[in-house]
Amino acid sequence: MKTDFKKIFLYLMGVALISIASITLHDAFEQEPLPQAIKSPSINRPFDFAGELVPVANQDVRDRLDKELVMNTYLHGSTLLNLKMAGRYFPLIERILMEENIPDDFKYLVPVESNFSNATSPAGAKGFWQLMPSTAKELGLIVNDKIDERYNVELATRAACKFIKTLYNRFGNWTLVAAAYNGGGGRIDRELKAQKVNNFYDLYLNPETSKYIFRILAIKEVMSSPSNFGYDIDQVELYKPLTTTRQIEVTGAIPDLTAFAIENGSTYRMLRYLNPWIIDRDLPATGKKLIILLP
Repeated sequence: MKTDFKKIFLYLMGVALISIASITLHDAFEQEPLPQAIKSPSINRPFDFAGELVPVANQDVRDRLDKELVMNTYLHGSTLLNLKMAGRYFPLIERILMEENIPDDFKYLVPVESNFSNATSPAGAKGFWQLMPSTAKELGLIVNDKIDERYNVELATRAACKFIKTLYNRFGNWTLVAAAYNGGGGRIDRELKAQKVNNFYDLYLNPETSKYIFRILAIKEVMSSPSNFGYDIDQVELYKPLTTTRQIEVTGAIPDLTAFAIENGSTYRMLRYLNPWIIDRDLPATGKKLIILLP
């Protein structure tokens, strides 16, 4: 009996000593303070989308804006990558928006929709502008099992501008246009009539479309003044526009794109990297002039 008690006593003493040692070791290797201050961004100032003021005096609007601004201020990895990708693609998108007489703020739909990636939604929307196959075809893009021009940033941006103009002709308000881009023109039209209101901020909508405009506003705030939100990124760290030296016009079929790339002093990988709209190993004739970029 005494032996058992002694064993238990020694066991408990051992556990206690190990615990004390662990605490001491943990304290010795404690994480140094990180240079980070978590603060709530201010919304006590005017906000606008495409020159249309946001009614921030409305408590519901303030709450929705504040939530998205907080969320997008502290999405560090995603926001940093968006800032770097913007260096590559915003100049092109901004130029096309200007040429098409679309407000510059619509460029922020791209990081909201796709984070500058050729993403695919569960519903089948693809590319920077997340166009559905039927919509893309109606807008003049080729979409098949060999070619998907929703992955061509320049052509997809032109197509998105057409779609945005159609929505503006319907609603006459840029904020409603952006909401309709996400939720569908038919749905926005029906809800405006059913709820007897004439603006986005008074509409009760599904959660995704309800926060869509606020997400755009939040990303616009962070990306237009990143240093104000703690993002310290030098111009040299931004991704540069893709470097291409040749534009090859193609009107017929190319049965072997690997051979085509090698014949033109490149590789199949570089061909696909510079031309993501090509989605297979061969290119069929389309009756349309295609431009293949090569280094």
